[in-house]
Amino acid sequence: MVYVKLENDWTDGNGVDHSAGESVDVDAATLATLQAEGIVSEQSGAGGDSKGPNKWAGPGSPGV
Repeated sequence: MVYVKLENDWTDGNGVDHSAGESVDVDAATLATLQAEGIVSEQSGAGGDSKGPNKWAGPGSPGV
């Protein structure tokens, strides 16, 4: 699973609406589809640093 920030509104496969700016957990296949449709950008994800508002603690984060 990958945590991404939506650039545009999106309705997931379960019919749940998500607003632009919302962060969601998606699998790699869904991420590829969202990128192809322009719903998330290549740069999407946690963003910031370990002290920023998103406090990402996953792979590649400064604190891990």
